[in-house]
Amino acid sequence: MDFTIIKHAVEVDHGIKRLSMHFIKKHAAPERARLSAELCDQISDEFDRLGLVTLPRTLPRSENEFVWVMQRDSALGEVMAVAAALAELDKIKMNPLPQLFENYPAAKRNLA
Repeated sequence: MDFTIIKHAVEVDHGIKRLSMHFIKKHAAPERARLSAELCDQISDEFDRLGLVTLPRTLPRSENEFVWVMQRDSALGEVMAVAAALAELDKIKMNPLPQLFENYPAAKRNLA
């Protein structure tokens, strides 16, 4: 998997880029006919190695979907990491701000 072009595109756009899963798959495994859960996990691992994170956190398997790719150490990346931690705490019923996701249901869905 060569995501150099994606890493540079994110850097050029000030730490965030919206990309289609089709575009990501084309760079990850052009020989593959479709995205699988296993391939999505491998892509996420490679992004992590490059210091990138995605929103939604779990990559969709449809090539028609879009995701946000951002630098983990950017301001947006750090805010997303904090929000993801809150979503994880919410899953185990330990969220210190229990009403937070009632007001932002899409955030919870994308961070899980």
